[in-house]
Amino acid sequence: MDYSFNLYNSLAPGGVCLALKKILKNSGEPPVVLCIGSDLSVGDSLGPVTGTKLKERLAGTNCYVYGTLAKPITAHEVKYMNEFLRATHPDSPVIAIDAAVGLAGDIGLIKIARRAIKPGSGANKRLSKVGDISIMGIIAEKSVFNYALFSATRLNVVYKMSEIIAEGVTSCILDFIQNSKIKEAEADVFKAFL
Repeated sequence: MDYSFNLYNSLAPGGVCLALKKILKNSGEPPVVLCIGSDLSVGDSLGPVTGTKLKERLAGTNCYVYGTLAKPITAHEVKYMNEFLRATHPDSPVIAIDAAVGLAGDIGLIKIARRAIKPGSGANKRLSKVGDISIMGIIAEKSVFNYALFSATRLNVVYKMSEIIAEGVTSCILDFIQNSKIKEAEADVFKAFL
C-alpha cells in the first residue's frame, strides 16, 4: 500500500510518521536512513537537505543517516551503498529518500511505499534500486527535460518537503527507540521474576 501526503497539509508530518510505523511494525532493528541527491541542483537537493535535518534531530541516538549537504549520496554512489548497507546494517530496514518527478497534479506530494526506490529515473538514468521503504517528494512534472526542471524547482517547495519528511521520520525513529527500550526493560523485569 502506498501513502501520499500533500506538502500543504498541516497533518502531513504525523501522516509520514504513522505510515512509517505501519510499514516498520514488525521490524526488530531501528531503520537506517539513506538520503539520495545532490546539492548542485535545487530539485535534486531534497535528500541531502532532509538528511542534514535528520542528522541534527537524531544526534545522540543510535540511528544512522547517510546523505547530507556536507556528504551527499548521489545516484551514482547508490550501487556502492547497497552493498555497504547490507554488510553494515544487515538486519535494519533501509528508508530511502529522494526527489522524483510525476504528473503535474502530483507536484507537492510526498509518497511513501514499502518498496525500493530507483534513484536517477527522473533524469532517465538506469541505476540499481535501493532501500526497503521509499519516500519520494514529487518536485516537478515528468517530461523529456526533467534535468532542466530539477534546476527550475523552487527551493521553498524542497525545503518544506524536507521539513515534513524530517519531522515524520524523526518522530517514527524516536518512538521506535523508546518502544525498544520499554521492551528491553519489560524483558529484564520478566527475567528477574524467573
